[in-house]
Amino acid sequence: QVPLVQSGGGSVQTGESLRLSCAVAPLTFSNYVMGWFRQTPGAEREGVAVIETDGTTTYEDSVKGRFTISQDSAERILYLHMNNLKPEDTAMYYCTAVRDDQVPGQWALMDRGLYESYGFWGQGTQVTVSS
Repeated sequence: QVPLVQSGGGSVQTGESLRLSCAVAPLTFSNYVMGWFRQTPGAEREGVAVIETDGTTTYEDSVKGRFTISQDSAERILYLHMNNLKPEDTAMYYCTAVRDDQVPGQWALMDRGLYESYGFWGQGTQVTVSS
């Protein structure tokens, strides 16, 4: 098991910004699809943003234009930049990674089951947005 170590998060007001970080070493961005999921109490974990090995990004509709997933290949850190935060963004956020050859197709990029079956997860970090 590879421990993905998260940092960042916290409590902010509506409209403010936060950045989440995830140290992914020894994994490499060239071999692993990586992403961010979030979960609220009583709900299933849902995909927020994913970055493929070629840098292609995919976002959940509600965060498009507000969130940006990025990577620092040298430091092996995955980021989620969250702007214009809304109360409905309140959740526990998790970073995750799965080997590129385990992804059956584009349709699976936001599939929680894929990462639960074959991937690694961070410990989670709470983001709370108040109105």
